[in-house]
Amino acid sequence: MIAIGGAIGVGLFLGSSVTIQLAGPGVIVTYLLGALLAIVMAYALAEMAVVHPVAGSFGIYADTYLSPWAGFTVRATYGLVQIIAVGAEVTAVAIYFAYWFPSVAGWIWVVGVSVGLVTVNALQVSNFGEFEYWFALIKVVAILVFIIVGFALITGLGPWPAAGLSNLTQHEGFFPHGMRGVWLALTLAITSYMGIEVIAVTAGEAENPERSIPRAMRTIVFRLIIFYVLAITIMLAMTPWDRTGSASITGSPFVRAFETVGIPFAAGIMNLVVISAALSSANTNLYLSTRMLFSLSRCRYAPRWVGHLSANGVPRRALAVSTVGMIAATLLAIFAPKSAFLLLYGTAVAGMFFVWIVILLTHLRFRQILHPEAIARLPLRLAGHPLPTLAGIVVLLGIAVSTFWVDGLQYSIPAFVVLLLTMSFFYLRTHRREDLHQPASRW
Repeated sequence: MIAIGGAIGVGLFLGSSVTIQLAGPGVIVTYLLGALLAIVMAYALAEMAVVHPVAGSFGIYADTYLSPWAGFTVRATYGLVQIIAVGAEVTAVAIYFAYWFPSVAGWIWVVGVSVGLVTVNALQVSNFGEFEYWFALIKVVAILVFIIVGFALITGLGPWPAAGLSNLTQHEGFFPHGMRGVWLALTLAITSYMGIEVIAVTAGEAENPERSIPRAMRTIVFRLIIFYVLAITIMLAMTPWDRTGSASITGSPFVRAFETVGIPFAAGIMNLVVISAALSSANTNLYLSTRMLFSLSRCRYAPRWVGHLSANGVPRRALAVSTVGMIAATLLAIFAPKSAFLLLYGTAVAGMFFVWIVILLTHLRFRQILHPEAIARLPLRLAGHPLPTLAGIVVLLGIAVSTFWVDGLQYSIPAFVVLLLTMSFFYLRTHRREDLHQPASRW
């Protein structure tokens, strides 16, 4: 449920506005392509998480199987990405609240939500898990209700006339922008699946990772496929894509879909749901960034004071550092409210491309070193190795290059390259340890 909470968020409920504009109804194919890549990532991570159930997750794996530099940069990148993503998600909450309160300044919502999220994450991890479980459950139930109501509208089971599937083929056809649009939409659609890696991060605090991690990984991706593909398909069948899609981020296309069909109170209820979705994702990302900073500190890649644990076992100093994204979101909401979301979200997207590529590179090395008998004992294995992992790396590189042709994302990769070089320089200047690269046999 925590993984679902991290994955189902602004990527689907807000970012889909841009992907629909890019691909039209063909965005359904886009989400199916993204699902294939997500399956490869989930299975690769599950294999490594079962063998190494540690809090640092894929950062530790990269340190072990690639190099200390890879271990540092992937953890630092992931921590920064989650910090930035939290800023994007609290910005999304402000956008959603503008539906009801257009005259209230967005930064007020950003500050209020940020204070609440920090308070929740300062509690014991069991309290965080309970809180996030219910948040995620709200999203799951809401999407299921949306699918059921949408199906009734399409088939005419309710008091309204049947909408049918004509909206999927009218308005310039199913592929109004061709396969080029389908591919370009993948630059943002793939972010809807970025969040499944949280299962590996929580392995260090799971009671029975050998059983719970494979089970969670098996089900999470397939549930997301059902939720995303069905929800997007029904939304596009309910209303023309050129009414729900938009190149600018001004609201959720799911809310606009209910506004179009005219069901009383439905749009307002859906807006409440997407607010809870953004809060849930922000809550999860704040947890992730805190744990990554804690892991970096314990491995002496970050100041030791960051890795201090409070009496209830929470790294509150790392939590305090993780609020930087919320501060950035507040400033952007004041000085650049119209472009704040894509500025933050685009930077996070580029960082996640790097993280996923490093994870897949690590998996190649992991499989190469791990003894065949140990591979055979894994409770969950990625079939056809190494072809799926290699294909995933190539696809991710292609998607990253494609961001140069998407409005709002053109500068995300160059900005991340500068950030990566800065992190590498910091690593070289501050690295005072001997090579901590440990052989796999140590595990």
